[in-house]
Parts: sequence; C-alpha cells; structure tokens
Amino acid sequence: MKTRILVIEDNEQNIYLMDFLLKKHGFEVIQAMDGETGIARALEDRPDMILLDIQLPEMNGYEVAQALRSHENLKELPIIAVTSYAMPGDREKALDSGCTGYIEKPINPATFIQDIQNYLP
Repeated sequence: MKTRILVIEDNEQNIYLMDFLLKKHGFEVIQAMDGETGIARALEDRPDMILLDIQLPEMNGYEVAQALRSHENLKELPIIAVTSYAMPGDREKALDSGCTGYIEKPINPATFIQDIQNYLP
C-alpha cells in the first residue's frame, strides 16, 4: 500500500513540484488548497503525513496545525510545515503550533524526499 501524503498548499507551482516529486517516488498525493479543506481531507482520507504551508488564505497553517491536533485520531500524524517563513523564531512557532517538522521553501528537489522520509514511521 502506498504512503499517502496530504499537501495543504495554495500556490499552484509549489503543489505541482511537490506532487511531481512525491508521485515520482511512489507516494499517493492528496491535495487541498486551503486549511478548512485540508482538515476535512485529513479526517476523511486518513493520510500518513501532512505537508502544510503556513501562509494560507482564511486560516493560516498554525491554526490548521492546532485544529488538526485537536482531533484524537490525528494527534500522532506527522505534520511538516513547508514554508517560506524563515525568520528567527518561525521554526519554533511552527513546532509550537503542532507541527512535527519544518522545511524551508524553496524546497530543494534533490533532498526533499529524504527530508520528509525522516518524519515517516
């Protein structure tokens, strides 16, 4: 069974790149363009991991991570912030909101898969 990864991202170019890299390495990809849809997809589709943009419309990634963690069946799910927020304290803010890990954008296609595999069980 393929590892299922939910990508919550509103930028089409970023979605395209992550989708391409993930599928190339045998992952199943589920997509959501905003936080509310992402939360619904996480509850419905039960992914093995979530890649979460922080700068989302309506509901930011910090709020999405907190909402995801409020559901009992998502408490242990790896949530990786994939974000251009790279100022001092941004990593800590993502982790404090419930994210398991943090990857800075722009992602490096040569290391991206290894970076996320570090968080898979």
